[in-house]
Amino acid sequence: MQRELTAFARRARATAGRLHPQLSLVSYTLLGHLEQSNGCRATDLAADHGLDKSTVSRQVAALERAGLIERRLDRDDHRVQVLHLTEAGTAILAEVTESRHTAFQERLAGWSEADLERFAAYLLRYNAAAAATPIVPATD
Repeated sequence: MQRELTAFARRARATAGRLHPQLSLVSYTLLGHLEQSNGCRATDLAADHGLDKSTVSRQVAALERAGLIERRLDRDDHRVQVLHLTEAGTAILAEVTESRHTAFQERLAGWSEADLERFAAYLLRYNAAAAATPIVPATD
């Protein structure tokens, strides 16, 4: 199981790089989170993904330089900056998401409906168990 999960993770990282040259798997994940949450603080990204704040800071800086995200002052607390997708970020995220959907459809084309439902149920179950276990960022 460890070998297959490792292969899955490696393939996901490699595929992300091929789908769009500007987006690593981490960048894609962060953009997706910003879209889903309609913006959030960098510290929230770090906590939600179990990443070190410095890692998120570097990713955020790169995404800002690329024009994919922007900082806005929080409406309720002007001391807080909230990260949001730009139009370019939204467009690239949609493009990559569509490419990923196409890739999934191609890989799963021969699967029966019952197999797809079981696979989805197992992924949901695994991810729910993983989400229930706190992620503690590694320290240097």
